[in-house]
Order: sequence, then C-alpha cells, then structure tokens
Amino acid sequence: MEAIETFERQETAAVAGAEKRCYTVEDLQIILGIARGTAYKLLERHEFRWFKIGSTYRISKKSFDEWLDSKL
Repeated sequence: MEAIETFERQETAAVAGAEKRCYTVEDLQIILGIARGTAYKLLERHEFRWFKIGSTYRISKKSFDEWLDSKL
C-alpha cells in the first residue's frame, strides 16, 4: 500500500512539473485579467490557435504567447 502511494505522489509531481503546452479558457482569464465571455470572444475571432476536446477548449500555449507578445 505504501509503495502505491509513493508511486502516485511521484507521478503527480512529474505531471505538475511538466511544462504546459496548452492553456484553458480559465488560464486566459487569469493571464489577461478578463471575463469568461471576453475570452470566448477571442476564441471566436481566431486570435490564436485552439482546439476542442469534447466541450473543453484548449489553446496552443505557443500560439497564444506569440499573439500576446505581439500586443505588448
């Protein structure tokens, strides 16, 4: 039992330490300090690359970061 718990903690730490390749709509809200509706408007305007998994949007980190850098 203890070995399983140790493995699960190590696995969780590895995932947490992995660099994100995608943002969520919530991530955009936090990064930009905008409302949820405004974040979805950016998606509708195709300001950066994104895709859907089921009903959840994932935004390309690289594409978003490049877009944001161009705005600064």
